[in-house]
Amino acid sequence: MFSIGHLSKRTGVKIPTIRYYEQMGLIDAPERSSGNQRRYAFGSLTRLSFIRHARELGLSIQDIRELVELSLSPDKPCGDAHAIASRHLSAVRSRIAKLKKLEKELNRISSIVDAGLVGECRVIEALMDHELCETEH
Repeated sequence: MFSIGHLSKRTGVKIPTIRYYEQMGLIDAPERSSGNQRRYAFGSLTRLSFIRHARELGLSIQDIRELVELSLSPDKPCGDAHAIASRHLSAVRSRIAKLKKLEKELNRISSIVDAGLVGECRVIEALMDHELCETEH
């Protein structure tokens, strides 16, 4: 059995986050000691490590909830788990594409060389021109 502090140290998940996951039903409510302290079983350590890794990968709480529910039925086919992973991969690829566009635009405007006054600053002009173009569409 683990105290919440020990569970936190073992998994790297902060105590308030452990309580939050408990409230969300992602981990089972722990037993209580005679002093009313939370006492977590080994399964909670495993589940919390699973949740932490999923969060590091950027999975949503809802996706994690679905994966946890799937993990409780080991005899089911894993197609739903693959669908969740594929959906998340698509979202990550979309964000990467947007970040690449952002990088290209920032590179373009930051490479503008001018030593004039802010009123004549090409970086600011480029940002304003872009804003006008966005509102026209």
